[in-house]
Amino acid sequence: MTTVRDDSDCVLAVTRVFDAPPPAVFKAWIDPAQIVRWIGPQSIKGEVKTMEPRPGGAYRIVLHGASGPANVVSGVYREVEAPRRLVFTWAWETPAGVRQHETLVTVIFQAKGKQTEMTLRQEVFESREACERHRHGWEGSFDRVVEILAGGPGRG
Repeated sequence: MTTVRDDSDCVLAVTRVFDAPPPAVFKAWIDPAQIVRWIGPQSIKGEVKTMEPRPGGAYRIVLHGASGPANVVSGVYREVEAPRRLVFTWAWETPAGVRQHETLVTVIFQAKGKQTEMTLRQEVFESREACERHRHGWEGSFDRVVEILAGGPGRG
């Protein structure tokens, strides 16, 4: 038996406009000192274990919550075209270090006057629920990017 699945609800697209030029917004994604200040929802503290922002380079980030075990996300950069485009794989790891379902994240940075319109597309999730959990995480994270680009503390 063959199952046909409509993946249209398993793709996430989020667009945000930041009051900073594309190079500054792009750098927030590839600078370990900046990404730990914004990645994850409010109560999460990031820790970069590996970050090699070049095609074929790896990243691994530990997200520590206030309670419970840490979560680890890892992947490989596929495209790094500063300051226009960033493409990388994304997968959560089990406590034993086994990577789970992998998605592909594409982030596009476009100048809009003195601002940057950033569009994130993440695909394909294994379920609508996983997609919505990631939407919540990214939207909370991007609120922190706004603070960092404005010279605020983020979570640092």
